[in-house]
Formats: sequence, C-alpha cells, structure tokens
Amino acid sequence: MNLNALKKMDKDDLLNLIGLESRRSAAEDVLPVIGAFAAGLLVGAGLGLLLAPKPGTQLRDDLRQKLQTGQEYLTNQLNRGESAPAQGTQSSVSRTA
Repeated sequence: MNLNALKKMDKDDLLNLIGLESRRSAAEDVLPVIGAFAAGLLVGAGLGLLLAPKPGTQLRDDLRQKLQTGQEYLTNQLNRGESAPAQGTQSSVSRTA
C-alpha cells in the first residue's frame, strides 16, 4: 500500500484497516426509531381515515357536538362550584391516604 492510497482513504477506512471502528452517536441510534414511529403514525392515520364508518362531514359534526357538550358540562360545573356556599375551614372532600 502506498502513500497515495492512504491519502484517498477516509477515517472509517483507516480505522477498519487497523481493526477499529468509530463510536456511534446516540442520534444515529434514535433517529431511525423516530422515523419509523412517525411513518407508522402516518400510515395508521391514513388507514383510520380510509376505514372510518362515517363520512368526513358527519364525523366532524359529531366531534364538534361532543366538544360543545363537554364545554357546556365544564361551564356548568364551574358555575356550580362558584355558587356553592363557603364551608369555612372544613372541606367537603374527604382525603384518604
């Protein structure tokens, strides 16, 4: 092996020549996993939309109605909590360990 052949080698080739390898970073291990997870999310969402039992407009209307019902429930609970008489130092909720 001559000097010109050594000049053309990169770091990994030189390390491999003496029986070593470069240290892998954590990003090299994590990035493929994150990419596969993201691809799985996209495929799952696409299949969910394709196999949905309702058309999109009906599904959006149902979601909107459930969100409004939930918002009304929370508003009623908050209003009921504000109008409750003060109990002084005692709490109406019992605490158990």
